[in-house]
Amino acid sequence: MKRESTATGPVSLPTEADLLPLFTLAPVPLWLEDWSGIRQLVDRWREEGMDDPRAFLEADKSRVQASAEAIRILEVNPATLRLFGARDTAELVSRLGDVFQGAMLDNHLEEIVQISGGASEFTSYAVNHTLSGKRLDIQLKGRILPGFEDSWSRVLVATEDVTTRENARRSLAESEAYVAALFENSPVSLWVEDFSEIRALLEDVRATGVADFRTFLDVHPEFISRCISEIRVVSVNRQTLDIFRAASFEELLLKLGEVFRDRMVLPFKEQLIDLWNGKLFQSREVVNYSLDGEELHFVLQFSVLPGHEHDWSLVQIALTDITARKKAEAYLEYLGKHDVLTKLYNRSFFNDEMNRIERRRMETVSVLVADLNGLKALNDQLGHAAGDTLLRRAGEVLDEAVNAPFTAARIGGDEFAVLMPGASLAQAEALKACIDELCEVNNQFYPGNSLSLAMGVACAEPGERLEDLVRRADLLMYEVKRRFYETTGQDRRGAAR
Repeated sequence: MKRESTATGPVSLPTEADLLPLFTLAPVPLWLEDWSGIRQLVDRWREEGMDDPRAFLEADKSRVQASAEAIRILEVNPATLRLFGARDTAELVSRLGDVFQGAMLDNHLEEIVQISGGASEFTSYAVNHTLSGKRLDIQLKGRILPGFEDSWSRVLVATEDVTTRENARRSLAESEAYVAALFENSPVSLWVEDFSEIRALLEDVRATGVADFRTFLDVHPEFISRCISEIRVVSVNRQTLDIFRAASFEELLLKLGEVFRDRMVLPFKEQLIDLWNGKLFQSREVVNYSLDGEELHFVLQFSVLPGHEHDWSLVQIALTDITARKKAEAYLEYLGKHDVLTKLYNRSFFNDEMNRIERRRMETVSVLVADLNGLKALNDQLGHAAGDTLLRRAGEVLDEAVNAPFTAARIGGDEFAVLMPGASLAQAEALKACIDELCEVNNQFYPGNSLSLAMGVACAEPGERLEDLVRRADLLMYEVKRRFYETTGQDRRGAAR
C-alpha cells in the first residue's frame, strides 16, 4: 500500500497489485493502458503553438494517427476478452487492427481534446469489432489513475457494449426516416395541423349550455369563420405545395386565407359538428382553393392522431384530389341539360321544367316558340357547317334576351322555345320584340347569312295544360313562318317560286 501525505494526515493509495483482483473480477470490460507517449506528443504540440486542440488536430489528422499508435495496452480483464472473442491479451493486442478497423481516429481525437485541456477523465463513442468480425457499438469511459496525472502512464478504460441500445436508436431513426419519406413523397396532399384552439372554442360553447350545436352554427355563422382562422398548420408535404401552387411552406402559411374560404365553409361546418359529437375520424368531400384561384375538390380524411385525443394538438388531414372527376361530372351534368351547339337548355330539361311549373300550378304562364328561317336551304347550299353557325347565332340571341326565371331551350333541329312562368301575354310579346331587335344587331355583327326567327307566343288560359299551350304557340309560329316564305317568295327549302 502506497502512502501520501495531505493536510489532514497520511492517505493510503491502492497499488496496482491491490487493484488487480478488482480489475480481473470486474464484470465490465476494462483496459489498462499506458498513454505516456500521448503525453509527450501533447507537450510537444503545445510547444509548437497548439492552443486549440480540436482545430490543431483536425488540421492534420496524421497527428491523431500518431497519438493512437502511441497507446500501449498493458492488460485487459477477462470481460474484455469475452466481449471481443479473444483467447488472451496477447491475441487481442496482436489483432487490434481487426478490433478498430481504422474507425477509431475520430473518437480518439475527442479523447485527446478532453484530457489535453487538463481533465483526468474522458468519454467517447466508438465502433469496434470482435475478432470474428461482429460490429460492436462501444461507449468508452477513461480515467488517468491517481498518481499518474503527470505522466499519463496508467489509464483505465471501461468499454460498455451499447450495441443493443444503438441498434434500437438506429432502427428508430430508420423508422422515422421511412415515415418522413412516406409523408413527404405521398401522392396525396397531407397536412399536419393543430386543432387545440378549435377544441377550446367548442368547449367554451359547450360550457354555456348549448345542446343543439347545428342550430347554434346556423344562428352564429361567424363562429365557423373564427374556427377556420384558428387552424394552425404544422407541416405539409411536397404534393400539397404542388397542388396548391405554393412555392414554399412559408408562402402557403402566409396565404392560408386564400386557401380556406368560400365553398370550404359548408363542409367545415359539418366537420365541426362531427367534432362536437366526438367523431375524431372523418371523411367527406371538401372544397379549397389554390393560390392562383382555382377551385379544388378533395376527399378529406381527418384524424386526430393517437395520444392527442385530449387536446387535438396534432391531427392529420389527407386530401385526395378529385377536381378532374368533379369537372367531368359537372360536364356530364351540363350535357344532360344543355344543347352542346347552342349552349341553351335541351329538350329533356325543357320537358322537366314544364312538369315542374305544372306541378306548381301557376296561374300565369306564357310560352314563346321560335323556328329558324331558311336553315334547310342554307344546309343544302353551303353545308351543315354554315347551318351550325346560324344555330349558334340563334343561341347567342336567345341567351342574351332570356333571363331567369325564364328558360330558353333548343327543342328540335331548328326549333327553340322559351318558358315564361308568371309572364303575361304582353310580357311575352315584349320578349318577342326584344329577340327581333337582337337578331338585327346580330346580323350587323355577322355579315353574310341573315339570322331570322319565326316566333309565336301564347299565354295559358285557365285550366290549360302546358303541352296544349306549347302547341298553340307552335301553331302561331308556323303561321308567321308561312307568311315569311310568302313574303320572300321562297319555299322552306329556299327555292324561288
